[in-house]
Amino acid sequence: MQTIETQIDQTSTAATAPILAVRNIEVVYDDVILVLRGLSLDVPKGSIVALLGANGAGKSTTLKAISGLLKTEDGEVTRGEILFDGERIDGIDPEKIVRRGIFQVMEGRRIVADMTSLENLRLGAFTRSDGGIAADIDMVFNYFPRLKERTGLAGYLSGGEQQMLAIGRALMARPKMILMDEPSMGLSPLLVKEVFAIIQAINRDLGVTILLVEQNARAALSVASHGYIMEQGKVVLDGTADELRDNEDVKEFYLGGAGDQRKSFKNLKSFKRRKRWL
Repeated sequence: MQTIETQIDQTSTAATAPILAVRNIEVVYDDVILVLRGLSLDVPKGSIVALLGANGAGKSTTLKAISGLLKTEDGEVTRGEILFDGERIDGIDPEKIVRRGIFQVMEGRRIVADMTSLENLRLGAFTRSDGGIAADIDMVFNYFPRLKERTGLAGYLSGGEQQMLAIGRALMARPKMILMDEPSMGLSPLLVKEVFAIIQAINRDLGVTILLVEQNARAALSVASHGYIMEQGKVVLDGTADELRDNEDVKEFYLGGAGDQRKSFKNLKSFKRRKRWL
């Protein structure tokens, strides 16, 4: 028989186990171009985790590897594994991954321009057959009230409104986890602040886990509990949001301390990559 202490330990382990575990994956495009080089990361259930890095670091490829969308771009996970809720998902079809509870909000919004906001939201629920879709549309409008006022075609929405619609469409799938790719792209500082506040509220109110890819490190770390920094297809640094904000190298390279001259971690003699990333 299990002791009470053993049961408590097992419960604690289950509570802290990551909902998403990426283990030492490599991604190759067109059978020859190696983009991800042994990347590993964990996303705890119910958390917001930021994945940071400059253009070309491999952030978007990481999300596509998780969501199964690599197949649409002749990409493939050739090594390692991706676990969601304890089960491998690398190699399965994107639709099946959505049904398991992962929804990706693509870079550039990717809303359907010649459909209304309401039609876009209903499209987000295409994998569902329950009777709660109308209630969930009302829930989305509560988070994004301006969408309810926009009854025309979604292509006429502002950039901020299109981003809100893309997030709302993701919520319509009732996901366990949302992958967000550059939600701040093209938005004014005021709108960035508004969108990130809503992302934080969705995480807090609904318990949806969020993996957030961003170049705007300051905005991402304002809502995330943990962050990873990528360069050249691999993780070079990770820590809590507070640790990353206080790290002098992160301040210089990603939080504006170095102006427009971003440097590389590989040139730092004092930087030592953590053993688990080797």
